Amino acid sequence: MSSENRFGYEWNRYSKIDPQYEGQFRNWTYPFGPDDFKNKRVLDAGCGMGRNSYWPAVYGAQGVIAFDFDKRSVSAARKNLSAFANVQVEFWSIYEIPWQDEFDIAFSIGVIHHLEQPEQALARLVRVLKPSGRLLIWVYSYEGNEWIPRFVDPVRKHITSRLPVALVHALAYLVSGPLWLVVKFFKGSSPYFKQLSRFKFWHLHSIVFDQLIPKVAHYWKYDEVRALIKGLPLENIFVHAPPNHNGWILIATKK
Repeated sequence: MSSENRFGYEWNRYSKIDPQYEGQFRNWTYPFGPDDFKNKRVLDAGCGMGRNSYWPAVYGAQGVIAFDFDKRSVSAARKNLSAFANVQVEFWSIYEIPWQDEFDIAFSIGVIHHLEQPEQALARLVRVLKPSGRLLIWVYSYEGNEWIPRFVDPVRKHITSRLPVALVHALAYLVSGPLWLVVKFFKGSSPYFKQLSRFKFWHLHSIVFDQLIPKVAHYWKYDEVRALIKGLPLENIFVHAPPNHNGWILIATKK
């Protein structure tokens, strides 16, 4: 089963738009704010159940096209975004998206690091942008998460990514239960753990589950993120950590 199918199981099960998702979206797209999306043509690459397309639509985007490569994800996204006449949800592979020079903003949140050919996907996303259009991606960072590649990734790579996804969902409670108690009662000084402490248990469990199911999961260093777009027609390239200090955000402008 491919990563797309495994994530399709997740977004079919966790298909509800939760108000906490807006805070996550604002974190993943920082320093973009509502005004940056207003009256813009926006592409959401790898939309899952539509939680990240939802907010640009609320903020007044001129139009949003969201796509994913799993039919369950697409179905959930269409349901969640059905109230917006200016939102379209499609079934596409990120390697084959057909648009060119059409969008003011193309973003991809939590997707590129799960791809076997991330550079090829990013070239496609740059292709869809208008000149002066902006690319934004959020990916896993190695910095600050060194313990995940060291301890969690071997378990994911050799065990949980090969198990039936429903079984992994059940096994994930062995981690999410203790983690829930830790973040609720101790929180700690990490901005990310403080953010987790505000989530409902099902939300935290979905995050743990999400970490265990993909076939591919890259945790990139700062220089590796910049190298992903080497040779692409981009300028004003900026790579920075989000407000919760978890991950890397890359923002660039098409020449």
